[in-house]
Amino acid sequence: MQANELKWGVLGPGTIAKAFAQGVAAADAGKIVALGARNADKAKAFADELGLTDVTIHGSYEALLADDAVQAVYVATPHPLHARWAIAAAEAGKHVFVEKPAGLNEPQVMAIVEAARVNGVFFMEAFKDRCHPQNAKLAELLNSGVIGEVRTMATSFGFDAGEVDLGSRLFDPKLAGGAILDVGCYCVQHARFVAGALQGRSFADPVAVRGAGHLGQTGVDEWASAVLKFDGGFVAEVATAVRANLLNQTRIDGSEGHLVLEDPWVGDWFGPVDAKIDVFRKGEEPETYARKADYSGFGYEALAAATAIAAGQTQCAFMTWEDSIGQAVALDAWRKQIGLTYPNETPEGITTTIRGTSLSKSPDASMTYGKIEGLDKPIAKLIMGCDNQPSYPHAAVMFDDYWQRGGNAFDTAFIYGGGQQERQVGAWIRSRGVRNEAVVISKGCHTPFNFPSLVDWQVNGSLERLGLDHADVYLLHRDNPDVPAGEFIDALHEQAEAGRIGVYGGSNWSLERIAEANAYAEKYGKRKMACASNNVSLARMVRPVWDGCIHASDPASIQFLADHQLANFAWSSQARGYFVSPDAVELQDEWTAKDPFDSPDNRQRRLRAFELAEKHGVTAINIAAAYVLQQPFPSFALIGPRRLMETVTSVPALSIQLTAQEHAYLDLRADTPGN
Repeated sequence: MQANELKWGVLGPGTIAKAFAQGVAAADAGKIVALGARNADKAKAFADELGLTDVTIHGSYEALLADDAVQAVYVATPHPLHARWAIAAAEAGKHVFVEKPAGLNEPQVMAIVEAARVNGVFFMEAFKDRCHPQNAKLAELLNSGVIGEVRTMATSFGFDAGEVDLGSRLFDPKLAGGAILDVGCYCVQHARFVAGALQGRSFADPVAVRGAGHLGQTGVDEWASAVLKFDGGFVAEVATAVRANLLNQTRIDGSEGHLVLEDPWVGDWFGPVDAKIDVFRKGEEPETYARKADYSGFGYEALAAATAIAAGQTQCAFMTWEDSIGQAVALDAWRKQIGLTYPNETPEGITTTIRGTSLSKSPDASMTYGKIEGLDKPIAKLIMGCDNQPSYPHAAVMFDDYWQRGGNAFDTAFIYGGGQQERQVGAWIRSRGVRNEAVVISKGCHTPFNFPSLVDWQVNGSLERLGLDHADVYLLHRDNPDVPAGEFIDALHEQAEAGRIGVYGGSNWSLERIAEANAYAEKYGKRKMACASNNVSLARMVRPVWDGCIHASDPASIQFLADHQLANFAWSSQARGYFVSPDAVELQDEWTAKDPFDSPDNRQRRLRAFELAEKHGVTAINIAAAYVLQQPFPSFALIGPRRLMETVTSVPALSIQLTAQEHAYLDLRADTPGN
């Protein structure tokens, strides 16, 4: 297929889609063959105005995605609908081109990227100035050193929409109104592009974002500014507004002068605008650098997408997947600085999955389950660690995906995020109505709060944050060897008898202390510890990951757990990235002195994991996880995915069946893996 043969469907034919359609025609970047709108009459008027005679009008977005003639979809709906329909398009096997911002936040963009990855389709976020010749010329000038060492930039994009119109999307928080997402996003991606060019890359992410802004009567940002700091000392000031006419230009300052882009956003909606950059060097006359444009920025971006698709690519160099994720992270940071959260980013506003559907287990879910004595629910062998979700939107996307894959167990703790993580877990469980099926693992009594007298306070505090009446499993987060183990049993038994906790156990408790606790429980007729949560991994922990944490990976511990059939929730079950690559840890003294898992014997285990990974057609991290899951006692692996891809890549471990010989080979107890 050639780029000019690409068949486009436009989802949401509005003003910006009109400019895009004209750009497609001008750049010969394919053909618009279908329009999808909630109002078919509106779509018909759109087609008539642009002279699109050979086009199919669909009265719903679903119908457009079902149209076999459509190969690529341009998503130009209001902001809150971008992610939902981009994902739907990817799952329909269509290539996806989404108007900026690709999603309301980083979790939504992450979900779009994962949908594109899983379905093998193209995805690109539409920033037309990224594809315009002006950007290429700008990068060329910066790399030439024409203004010396580049130090700062200032860029703005703002306009005055007049008095607040409560019916306008610009001022409606439910439509993600305000300046930052509407036009401030251009400033941020521009600064990230410049920072990247200075590093010889297509983009760079800021290491710090500091912002301020004004929230108007409807709650959206009417004007805002931010300072972005990048590696190397480069600093960018960005400003945006929907109720103030800003300068709308870019100035970049260096040690030998500065350059100015009078029109960084290329105001070329319906026709070409040539690139123009003015350079001012110390002691010299100003010089203007120009580059001719053949069509509008919309034409350039459509052609870039069509060319990449025709070449069989799933990403475009002008705006890669990681670029879009980094863009969303920076925008999230700016909005957080000014206290801007949209209603559809709250637990009350996120009532469905990102696909707009109710939560259910996928028919092809491959999760496996185990049992713990005293717990009347099956528990997923892969347990979701709830300490890596920085916001509720992120938690909702991660938890929904995990549940759809068959996961049902969530591990959280009193100390995580000052209570934020517990609140997020509880809000999600209540929102999704899955309390009866979900297994909630709560932890308390971390140092310095590890005293029996503080158990009641922490159990009740966790339940209040969770908004639940009990935790299915309760773990003492750290031991206090100065306190007799029986005193902890007394405190836990009291909570269990009151119905506030189910089964209980110890995290980072030595197995000797658990044995002491259970001997006391048996003597006095109280409930025993039914589980532990110590590190168990193929790579044995040689240095504590955190103060007070221990492992149970040695043969004696494995035998104890097996003899007592004591369940264990293994944290850092995949050794914190140790099995990502054969040489993931450099053999340098300064590194090995810090890494919790690096040692000569662990390096050998790692090489063997890669050997068996090739044999089984999986990754070494899957082999490492399978080793943990296939222990002679109820063994579960805690995973702490920060991205959907990390959950996806953990699941294959469930389907691996290691032989006894392979298990021994991995653990250096056998010289060969067998046949």
